Amino acid sequence: MVLLKWIAEVAAEPLVLEPADRQVEWETNTWSLSTGDEDRSSLSVAAVVAAFERTAAAIRERIRDLGFPGVATFYVWHDEQAGQLRCSTGSVPPDALPFSGTYIASDDLAPVVEGFLADSGPGSIVWSDPNDVQSVSTKTGTDPEIMPFGVWVASVGASR
Repeated sequence: MVLLKWIAEVAAEPLVLEPADRQVEWETNTWSLSTGDEDRSSLSVAAVVAAFERTAAAIRERIRDLGFPGVATFYVWHDEQAGQLRCSTGSVPPDALPFSGTYIASDDLAPVVEGFLADSGPGSIVWSDPNDVQSVSTKTGTDPEIMPFGVWVASVGASR
């Protein structure tokens, strides 16, 4: 199960906590994880959740060993457009994650993983008619409602 191996490896990857340079944190600490259909169908939500929880615990230990005194959050989300699970660590609290869209922080990872494992067409967008690619706002005269996405958060910094 390659995905579980990759999740575990995230804990040992380079880690930068630089509150003055969030871009460097994002570029260094953000990982995109995916899997093939065969691996995806053989994975359980519980196994993936447990792998991320172990990774968060390992990152918490690394941060403690570094002596980093501030807030740090490890977080995971399902990037539906890319068909990937993504994870990152940042020197930010859960309510200040560097997303441009609206998100809901949660301590329950299962819904995020369920969405990823149930994604039957990861990374694809289905159009009803490829010749009719108009935006929802053009078709209906209204702006589409943007639904917030779920993000699992785990405190991994010294300040909690």
